[in-house]
Amino acid sequence: MKTSCTLCILFTTVLLHLSLIPSPSAALLDPTTVSSVDIVLDDSDYIRSSCKTTLYPDTCYHSLNHYATAVQRDPGRLARVAIGVSLAKAKRMSAFVSNLSREADYGAQPRAVAALHDCFSVFGDAVDQIRDSLSQMRTLGGSSESLRFQMSNVQTWMSAALSNEDTCTDGFEDVSDDEPLKLDVCNRAGKVKEVTSNALAFINSFANKI
Repeated sequence: MKTSCTLCILFTTVLLHLSLIPSPSAALLDPTTVSSVDIVLDDSDYIRSSCKTTLYPDTCYHSLNHYATAVQRDPGRLARVAIGVSLAKAKRMSAFVSNLSREADYGAQPRAVAALHDCFSVFGDAVDQIRDSLSQMRTLGGSSESLRFQMSNVQTWMSAALSNEDTCTDGFEDVSDDEPLKLDVCNRAGKVKEVTSNALAFINSFANKI
């Protein structure tokens, strides 16, 4: 039940971000215009084939296939949705680490506690960077030169976010592997890194088309 609720929250969060993204055609997002099972299957196949170009295709497909109809085989929308998924997961990870930091001060290894506090800091930065990326993607416009500059910003921010997420797990290298805190945090952070990496792959692909 807890997993189901978590997926619902993630799904709702990403759809909220997606609803704020301008679309070249409102009809593309009108459920009444998607009446063919073949179209839905084509959308799903587009997600699957696009995900094969990422480092984590299975994670990619399972995290994005829910939004196949909304994406409508549009690489720009795919990048935006992927950023939205990354943002939702990074925010949840930041909240998790924040709560864990208060509890860990009373029992975990000192090195693990220090790494956890650093992890909280860098994930906070990652959330800001991913949020800025999504905001920029929602306001893309102007000349080709302007679009390339805007996409360069998104690429820089998402790359920095991924680096910050890497920094979180790197901080636990000197912590013994049998420390439960290390196993839990690194496992969760690893899943966030996968969706951020996938989002960056779609961003780079979209930028190359401009």
